[in-house]
Amino acid sequence: MWKYYALLSAFFAALTAIFAKIGVKDINSDLATAIRTVVILLITWGIVFFGNHSGEVKAIPRHAWLFLILSGAATGLSWLFYFKALQTGDVSRVAPVDKLSVVMTICLSFLFLKEPVSLRVIIGGLLITAGSIVMLAR
Repeated sequence: MWKYYALLSAFFAALTAIFAKIGVKDINSDLATAIRTVVILLITWGIVFFGNHSGEVKAIPRHAWLFLILSGAATGLSWLFYFKALQTGDVSRVAPVDKLSVVMTICLSFLFLKEPVSLRVIIGGLLITAGSIVMLAR
């Protein structure tokens, strides 16, 4: 099932890039990010409330809070830089370079989470890196 969610995530990420590029055309990219964040906030808290999960907030351990807050900060910074890149660059070049996050995630998951890295994963990461380098070249 995770593969379907991942493909849906990729599809909506693609739409995000296209919609964002159009949306940041005539406004400040930080303001655009703030508007996007409010929409995400409303959707996700709506899902929590309608799914009757709001009572679970009290049971979240401190350790989880810390890393969820750090994840949120990293996400916010990622979005700010992504929107700035979209505002000044071509979406067809920005989005693939942004996917270097996949390679960075593989490396960090190996270092910090001790996840195994197979030859297939290494080759895939190298191909993503090569593709990003091609997209960076003028």
